Amino acid sequence: MVEDRSFSGKLFAVINFTLLAIIALVTVLPFMHVVAGSFTTSAEMAANKFVLIPKVWSLEAYKFIFSTNTIFKAMGVSIGVTAIGTLFSMFVTALMAYGLSRRDLDGRTLINFLVVFTMLFHGGMIPTFLVVKELGLIDSYSALILPSAISAFNMIILKNFFRNIPEGLEESAKIDGCSDFGIFFRIVLPLSLPAIATISLFYAVTYWNTYMTAILYLDDSAKWPIQVLLRQIVVLASGMDYSSTLDASVPPPDQTIKMAVIVVATLPILMVYPFLQKHFAKGAMLGSMKG
Repeated sequence: MVEDRSFSGKLFAVINFTLLAIIALVTVLPFMHVVAGSFTTSAEMAANKFVLIPKVWSLEAYKFIFSTNTIFKAMGVSIGVTAIGTLFSMFVTALMAYGLSRRDLDGRTLINFLVVFTMLFHGGMIPTFLVVKELGLIDSYSALILPSAISAFNMIILKNFFRNIPEGLEESAKIDGCSDFGIFFRIVLPLSLPAIATISLFYAVTYWNTYMTAILYLDDSAKWPIQVLLRQIVVLASGMDYSSTLDASVPPPDQTIKMAVIVVATLPILMVYPFLQKHFAKGAMLGSMKG
């Protein structure tokens, strides 16, 4: 019986490893193709639809997209919106989550219901656009941040995490004369770094992938984030002139430029993720333990 269990365990491990390896390859291969395609020549890309290792390495796509400051402007907009938006969203989300995690808050049940209600029913694109327009946010970077400043899902995860903090710590701080804001900034936030890192990553990815809000609310193409610029390049890539998107004198390669812009647009968020990954699973699991 022991040998059978050992054999079954080994067989399960082999099958599990094989399936995970296949899933990993399916996930990684497209990205490897994009990276390799950005460093190949347009002729090789046209001849071989799928490239993993270029026969001839070329930087012509990167020379083209960096030949003007358009890509730098778009990257600057995305980085600025992501940084400011993440900080602002985390601040207001943490404040609301901490307030709703207190059992002595009057009206807590009603407010929680209203928050959950927004997850099920949304005003829609047109009413949201009208609200943004009436607030005078059209063609401003604030329109990319304020309408999505708080995510109900993220707030609920953070609220559940705050509820796991022992109430004795807060009572001790109050006895020592600490105010509510003092408890929040000096005790609650330092103990919540895993959850804060997790929710910050959620918000950062959301702001970095800002696309639809930029299309709706930004009229000036100089204010476009990198995702909108990427969309314009992909749309215009089918034999059309790139000069309306990237004002460069260098003739653009057909497919390789799309690959290069995708790499440039993906690289910053990939560089940030490893620093937060160790907190990611822990923060998400701890925030889901209590309802």
